[in-house]
Amino acid sequence: MRKVTYKNIHNFFKLNGVHFDSNGLRVAAYYLIKEGDAHEKAMGEFLLDWFDDRSFIDLQTSGTTGTPKIIRKNKQVLVNSALATGDFFELKPGDTALCCLPIQFIAGKMMLVRSFILGLAIDVVAPNSNPLAQLNKEYDFVAMVPLQVQNSLKEFYKVKKLIIGGAKTDSALEQKLQGIKTKVYETYGMTETITHIAARKIGVEAFSVLPHVSIAQDERECLVIDAPLVSDERLFTNDLVKILNEHQFVLLGRIDNVVNSGGVKLIPEKIEEKLSLFINERFFVGGIPDAVLGEKLVLVIEGEKKELAETIFETLDKYEKPKAVFFVPNFEVTESGKIKRKAILKSLS
Repeated sequence: MRKVTYKNIHNFFKLNGVHFDSNGLRVAAYYLIKEGDAHEKAMGEFLLDWFDDRSFIDLQTSGTTGTPKIIRKNKQVLVNSALATGDFFELKPGDTALCCLPIQFIAGKMMLVRSFILGLAIDVVAPNSNPLAQLNKEYDFVAMVPLQVQNSLKEFYKVKKLIIGGAKTDSALEQKLQGIKTKVYETYGMTETITHIAARKIGVEAFSVLPHVSIAQDERECLVIDAPLVSDERLFTNDLVKILNEHQFVLLGRIDNVVNSGGVKLIPEKIEEKLSLFINERFFVGGIPDAVLGEKLVLVIEGEKKELAETIFETLDKYEKPKAVFFVPNFEVTESGKIKRKAILKSLS
């Protein structure tokens, strides 16, 4: 991998149509913090952090599976991640990019870092549910969360390559995406790995790892990641996987979501994948305490109570059918928009 440091600004780099060097970005940062909207203030704060004299930066985790926390990373590992992404997705200097993710979190920050390092011409807009709607230009590279993708399906003629992260892409959305010309990838990663370390093209089952990443399984059959360019330690995840070869794996679900119902272990994500073709609202399945079964599988749907057709369960195996259905007016979510499954299930117990 070529030697590039965090102090480098590629001479092709543009921010909202304007060329900047590091000094120019510092000046712009002060203006953004003083005069900008919320997303511009966040960008200004990140720019000042990135171009200060410290070799490290503090990043906030999403809090999907626990309390959000701050982790400290050397800036060089963010550069290494940007280079790996550029190689994997064949990004080149002068390519256009759109950042429509919150810059408070690592995914938004990394869109900027990739642009500095790879020489992308990036536009930064306020995060919203349909960021492409008001934009009248084409982009080579865009990153979104699934909710944005769902709301932008009619706009993807403006995008050549799209990466989706932050939450799983369900089967119903995946089917819709296979009918568009955009090259679409679901990514796999976390704050500790500086966003994604693997990606899969929509329509393909397996994730392929980025350059300089090795994978294995632990005794729980969960993914173990060895990515020396972005983490000094091997990372032991809670993600159940099937390893296909040294470069590819299939993601099955999270071990902390597994429901043990009467001795039968059920993976909610696999059940949700089947149900996503029939339920339009946000939903998930999980386990709540049961005197007989230990845990019973339940379906939780966001919205007002309504009748469900029994036919939606026909694709499920015998033990996969939920024992009860709950409707919750509004799902509790983390700051980054992920559903707080455990908190919601606890409230239903």
